Amino acid sequence: MLTFIIRRLMMLPITLIGVTIFVILLTQLLSPTQRAAAYVKSEAQLKNIEKVIEQYGIDKPWYVQYGNWLKQAVQGNFGFSKSTGEPVLTAFWRRFPNTVELAILVIIPTLLLGIGFGVLAALNRDSLIDQIIRASATMLWSLPTFVLAIWLLAIFYGGFGWFGFGQVSTAHKLEIIKGGFTHYTHFMLLDTLLNGRFDIFLDAAGKLVLPVTTMVAVVSAMIIRVMRSTLLDVLNQDFVRTARAKGLESSKVNYKHALRNALIPIVTLGGGLLMGLIEGATIVEYIFARPGVGSLMVTASLQLDIATLLASATFLAIVTVISFVLIDVLYAVVDPRIRYS
Repeated sequence: MLTFIIRRLMMLPITLIGVTIFVILLTQLLSPTQRAAAYVKSEAQLKNIEKVIEQYGIDKPWYVQYGNWLKQAVQGNFGFSKSTGEPVLTAFWRRFPNTVELAILVIIPTLLLGIGFGVLAALNRDSLIDQIIRASATMLWSLPTFVLAIWLLAIFYGGFGWFGFGQVSTAHKLEIIKGGFTHYTHFMLLDTLLNGRFDIFLDAAGKLVLPVTTMVAVVSAMIIRVMRSTLLDVLNQDFVRTARAKGLESSKVNYKHALRNALIPIVTLGGGLLMGLIEGATIVEYIFARPGVGSLMVTASLQLDIATLLASATFLAIVTVISFVLIDVLYAVVDPRIRYS
């Protein structure tokens, strides 16, 4: 297993190179002046755009530009973020904990609700419970994430004045900036508890309710549908009928034998859920004004911030490869018949 994991992780550099080359090639669709504008930090540079083009080698072939970027990236220098006015890595790592915090709060309830309601629907096939769960899951999965996010924001914040958007209220944000608040882990909820600031904790937790609800509702709907159909298929297989014929208890057949086999497709979804959370956070963070990696990518795209987009593409490629490795490992855990050599 260890050898397999190492072999799969060795694919990471190849994946990173492929993804970043693709992004570089996309930037070639822009004119040299447009590409140079992404590196401009002041009005003086904008007036002398030809010098910027020469300085960053934008007039050179794409592979030369890519080589220059790769040489700097290996040294940890991803350039200057035009959209945030600071080095790319600084902007990225300052927002990364916020995205991870959101993902952690989403993934656990998503799996619990998705698997739980999927099993409930399958074991009560064609009943009223099954029909309600199926209809709800279909409606939520068909609904675009940004539509649900805007609805929730309009209803609960616009209509009732609850929860709101952002990370914390303006008053608490100013208090944190002025000092007296130590960022131990850079995870807002955990840091507020470590600082003994339960008032800021409740404020930050309230701001997370709508983003978490949006992502859990959409993603768990997909898992419900897959879990239901997969479990129904397993319940009709010969080994399940044989187990029932031998007189095994129905609960033991359903949950020990059938459910474990039905979880194999969910492993694929669960591993891919990590990628989906990052992609979903891109929309959700932007709508709810949360300072995370997702909102950073949206802002960088709108402002043609090439340096930040390249760093984001690198990050997403790393997440993708790690997710695929996790999927393969979980396969072996769920299904003992699978072995990697």
